[in-house]
Amino acid sequence: MKSEAWLGKLGDRLERQIRFLLEADRLKEVVRGSRLASGARHENVAEHSWHLALFAVTLSEWAVAPVNIWRVAQMLLIHDLVEIDCGDTPLFDAERAHAQLEREQIAAKRLFGLLPLDQRTVLLDLWTEFEKAETADARFAKALDRLQPILLNHVVGGGTWTDYEVNETRERRLTCRIAEGSPTLWALAETVFEDAVAHGWLKPAADRRE
Repeated sequence: MKSEAWLGKLGDRLERQIRFLLEADRLKEVVRGSRLASGARHENVAEHSWHLALFAVTLSEWAVAPVNIWRVAQMLLIHDLVEIDCGDTPLFDAERAHAQLEREQIAAKRLFGLLPLDQRTVLLDLWTEFEKAETADARFAKALDRLQPILLNHVVGGGTWTDYEVNETRERRLTCRIAEGSPTLWALAETVFEDAVAHGWLKPAADRRE
């Protein structure tokens, strides 16, 4: 930040909120593996988070259990803020996934720690709830987080499936939790997998019996 002196004139609470929001702007610089639907470029994590919040608003009727859509949208807007410090970890990159949770917990404490205590506690609790995926709200949010890249991979003709030479068995194993949040959206994903295999964008299952 070029100059911070003006922030000191805001009062402690507003200063903390503005510092957090300006820090969150860095999420726009973190690039994901998924492409935009147009295929023009890779999406950044801020775009991904916005898109997921829109998914939640649009698809809430398909949640397996009643959900608080405002809480779901909040989870999706903040769930990847930790990638400001940790970077994006692609679903198919097993090496980078090692110790991912520990790194992200440290990042969450730093980033949400910029906020006033009451907001820090609320957002850190929401982030933790999303990660554990034990509530209806969190399971639906997780389902959407898995569904969005599936749709983007399909519309661009492979995307990260091609990048990581993914087969249908592996894709199903890594995304089957969609069904916990929405059986309807899991059925949608299965339709997409079938079409992607038929087009050669997703490799066939290693064992069709799986």
